[in-house]
Amino acid sequence: MRGPLHRNLTVQVLSAIAIGALIGYVNPIWGQSLQPLGEAFIRLVKMVVGPIVFLTIVLGIANMRDLKRVGRVGLKAFVYFEVVTTIALAIGLVVVNVTRPGAGLATATLAKGDVTKYAEAGKAMTGVDVLTHIVPSSVVGAFANGDVLQIVFFAVLFGVALTALGDRGRLLVDVLESVQSVFFRIVAIVMVVAPIGAFGAMAYTVGTFGLRTLLPLGRLMLHVYLTMARCVGDLLWAIARAYGFRLWNYLWFIREEILLVRGTSSSEAALPGMIEKLERYGCARSVVGLVIPAGYSFNLDGTSIYLSMAVVFLAQAFHVDLGIGQQLAILGILILTSKGAAGVTGSGFIVLPSTLSAMQVVQMEGLALLLGVDRFMSEARAIVNLIGNGVATIVVAKSEGAFDEKQRVAAVEAMGQHRIAAGVEPVI
Repeated sequence: MRGPLHRNLTVQVLSAIAIGALIGYVNPIWGQSLQPLGEAFIRLVKMVVGPIVFLTIVLGIANMRDLKRVGRVGLKAFVYFEVVTTIALAIGLVVVNVTRPGAGLATATLAKGDVTKYAEAGKAMTGVDVLTHIVPSSVVGAFANGDVLQIVFFAVLFGVALTALGDRGRLLVDVLESVQSVFFRIVAIVMVVAPIGAFGAMAYTVGTFGLRTLLPLGRLMLHVYLTMARCVGDLLWAIARAYGFRLWNYLWFIREEILLVRGTSSSEAALPGMIEKLERYGCARSVVGLVIPAGYSFNLDGTSIYLSMAVVFLAQAFHVDLGIGQQLAILGILILTSKGAAGVTGSGFIVLPSTLSAMQVVQMEGLALLLGVDRFMSEARAIVNLIGNGVATIVVAKSEGAFDEKQRVAAVEAMGQHRIAAGVEPVI
């Protein structure tokens, strides 16, 4: 028993997170000095994310061999993304209006951070910019900058062109599949040091921001966390039930990816693992290759909840009374601007300045209140984004008849052995 537990990535990451948080709390200076460990791990993952996204999408399209089906899968995914993220935005607006976490907050006494770089980036993110940003000015630049949205755009074009070549393109498809195998092997090597990365990132976060910064804005954090939990437990649970799979089994199946995101605050860190896990869970590789990478830019359930709650929270904190019309306008603006937040740590925060700038109701300086706790809420929204993208992939796969139920049962049965070892009753 001791051997398997010792080698289990879930146990290793969870232990690393706990130890990192303890060190950051007991010795903040030491915790801050451990930032390079987390930063280096995230850089290792980012090093392979771009190529993996590109190869996964291209091979997903090429293996379908039917451009009509590619278009159908893409349309279903896009409709799902828009409907669910809009519902998530609406949920956030309703909850923050009912609970009013910003009412009565003494903003003058709270610690504030420097949001200059976020404000500058956000001011530049207009609706037109979000749309034109999708098209990269340089393919090499898109990969060099790790811009997932631009890589997705280029990969779709490349995949469609490769499929249009027919049999002439099969040789290149075989080569790309071999290259993809190499990158996944690199990921397996990188994951060996995942606990070290989670340890360093958590120690730095607690050591830098400390638990004291959470107390004044604890009410907002509590409501954000509870709202995201209810989104998973109610909205995503209902979607999973409607499409015939158990949400809790799925969550246990991807537990290592969830813990990895919890430790690093970056959903990108779990992208390669999610692709592999969803294929094992029964989703066709072609569907996974299209839906998961696109979801990292278009299906951000956790980010959507946070953004809608944060905007109204700031209005409440600064005594700005937002009418129904203004809040509907916020909903419309966020539907567009939230698509500019990819799975990179802290990117969701950049969307807030662009939203406030478009509204011209709440002062931009109010963002400084949120900077200290944003890192902690970043973890929650990244986890919900990760879970939501997996659910979206399963839904699209099932709707396309591209889901292998026998493979899912086999995966769950294998997972059940781990649950028994952990003292949890397996459920299929």
